[in-house]
Amino acid sequence: MPRFTGAASPYGGGDPYADYRAPDGGFPFEYLADLAGRQLGAGVVAANDEFFAERENLLLPAPAEFDPERFGHKGKVMDGWETRRRRGASAGSPHPEDGAYDWALVRLGAPGVISGVVVDTAHFRGNHPQAVSVEAACVPGAPGPDEVLADGVEWTELVPPTRVGGHAANGFAVTARRRFTHIRLRQYPDGGVARLRVYGRVQPDPEWLTALGTFDLVALENGGAALDSSDRFYSPATNTIQPGRPRKMDDGWETRRRRDKGNDWIRYALTEEAVIRAVEIDTGCLKGNAAGWAALTAEGPEGKGTGYELLPRTRLQPDTVHRFLVPDARPASRVRLDIYPDGGIARLRLYGSLTEDGAARLAARHRALTTG
Repeated sequence: MPRFTGAASPYGGGDPYADYRAPDGGFPFEYLADLAGRQLGAGVVAANDEFFAERENLLLPAPAEFDPERFGHKGKVMDGWETRRRRGASAGSPHPEDGAYDWALVRLGAPGVISGVVVDTAHFRGNHPQAVSVEAACVPGAPGPDEVLADGVEWTELVPPTRVGGHAANGFAVTARRRFTHIRLRQYPDGGVARLRVYGRVQPDPEWLTALGTFDLVALENGGAALDSSDRFYSPATNTIQPGRPRKMDDGWETRRRRDKGNDWIRYALTEEAVIRAVEIDTGCLKGNAAGWAALTAEGPEGKGTGYELLPRTRLQPDTVHRFLVPDARPASRVRLDIYPDGGIARLRLYGSLTEDGAARLAARHRALTTG
């Protein structure tokens, strides 16, 4: 992955993203869910300083915007998190001490294993941090900031202090195979960060899912995942398993218009091996571009048979919630959604319960990722 360092050129007018520094094709882990996404329920719960721009901006879903004419009573209004300039102890030592930093504490929307982090300094051209670091912790329940930051909490370094560039997407691969609930972003010694993205795979609490019994087996918050799709032109397939109903058209999955005789598809992984008993396909907010038909195929667990038809090719209506019962419920671990010929869906829900084998594997994985 490329590394960017140093300041960018001052804004010279026109498209502010014209000289934005980012890798061609993005980062290899960006197909994963953003565990710090606001739609999942993530939040920036504390920061030591947010004098120029509030910490909540870090997790806004849209790319950072820049208005060269917008100033407030504290100075330039920036779409990100920006702290004041640090100073030394005296006129004889005017510079910040070595290792001085500002920090922000983020509660992930769902606990998970992190594969990559992007610290985006868009529009922070000369007021970005010199370096950043990222740590993570696993604290159960719904703790407050004081509890997460208390003595005795174990923190794992995901990204060591590393120089970053201004007006750039600074990406870092993460190799720690642990389940985390919170991360702490440090910037050295001060400055501004526009957005923070934390990509990974949700690892749910098996005790909670066992207590629920029947739940959405493909939901992002329950450990489901969109593994691959035929088309990501307008929006990612992961949108289809986000919480809640869609709020607008781009809150779902939409493909480009096909000019051949093929069809589009998404492949999903369930939380674990399970039996699916009910299906919900939502085309909310997709009015002139909803898929015409949809079909679902379930893949049997490894070594336990091939796939079987979960839902035959079925007509869909625009901007509608469609519900279907599954008459022949059998164990499955993955599901493929086919839409015909193209278009989009907003949400897919697959309701059912874990098999005994699936529940045992999920519990074992949770223990391994929590205790190391």
